[in-house]
Amino acid sequence: MGRHGENIRKRKDGRWEGRYLVYCEIKQKQIYHSVYGKSYNEVREKLNAQRNLLENYPGTSVITKSMKNQKNMYGICFTDIAKEWLAEVQKTRKASTYVKYNLIFRNYIEKIFGNADLSEITDRFVKEKIPNDLSESVQKSIYCVLNQILQFIFQKYSVAIPKLQKPLSNVRSNPIKILTRKEQKELMLVLYREMDIYKLAVLVCLFTGLRLGELCALKWSDIDFDNKILKVNRTVQRLYAEGCKTKTVLMETAPKSEYSRREIPLSEIMFEMLLTFHDGREYIFGKDRPMEPRTLQNHFKKILKEANLTDNNFHILRHTFSTNCIEEGIDVKSLSEMLGHSDIQITLNRYVHPSMNAKRKHMDALSQFYGQICGQAG
Repeated sequence: MGRHGENIRKRKDGRWEGRYLVYCEIKQKQIYHSVYGKSYNEVREKLNAQRNLLENYPGTSVITKSMKNQKNMYGICFTDIAKEWLAEVQKTRKASTYVKYNLIFRNYIEKIFGNADLSEITDRFVKEKIPNDLSESVQKSIYCVLNQILQFIFQKYSVAIPKLQKPLSNVRSNPIKILTRKEQKELMLVLYREMDIYKLAVLVCLFTGLRLGELCALKWSDIDFDNKILKVNRTVQRLYAEGCKTKTVLMETAPKSEYSRREIPLSEIMFEMLLTFHDGREYIFGKDRPMEPRTLQNHFKKILKEANLTDNNFHILRHTFSTNCIEEGIDVKSLSEMLGHSDIQITLNRYVHPSMNAKRKHMDALSQFYGQICGQAG
């Protein structure tokens, strides 16, 4: 039985169907599109979302020639469209980007959504399908890929589907770790003792905040010796490669983003240390080829053990560099550019973590200010 005035009815197969009008420029008339669901409320939610999108996006109410050939995108398997998007990514994006998205699709999206119809992709449906035991980072990646697929569908087929909103986690994220001043001192004592190429790499990261892959891909030609500037022109990472015996290959690619291609001034101390290791080879740390990131990561763990420090990931050095810069008074814009971020909010929210000593320093300064006011009042 249909619901009058809403174009919602229950079909003989037990599903609910909602219909809405879209104007066809080719035929110069209106054409009905349908959405489906297991309940009246679900279909009503889909209808309202679709109508809102058509109102907010000029031109989405027009059926293009590509849509005419497909007649109606609903009734199409979502993962089939996702594979079409992946093929486009492979042709237009970096190899590392394609590998990452392909893994998320093969390992999660394809298995989770299977033969789901395009019309079923809503916030409620996706939330019910994605397992709760997946990590926060994996869930975030799944939603990121899903929304890019929906954007692809909108751009290519003019089918507007609401952007999916990842549910807020009830679990409070762990604060990102940095090395304390005491830990930095212990680490420095070890780094300056019988320094080798691996200890130098750790120091470079502490002095510049480079990412692990950027550090491993550094060439001597990236150093401007006249102006004492380090240039970030590439990165290296181990990626899955189909058809290879080793399953993964070490690939040298462009930096993470255009903002990651940057210049960082070198301090006098850092510049002099680099000069002592200048041997004429192509790469600073890998000699004739990029250094393997896992190799540097393993050596870093050995260095931490030698310094009697807790085991940590190499990225803690980048966090530590960022925090040290802020506590020494550097402006956030300059730090953001040196880190290779597109937005200073990324720098503030993700990499700047004031220490307890810095907070205490500010509180003491505030107390002195209040004391001056009290003295003047007396």
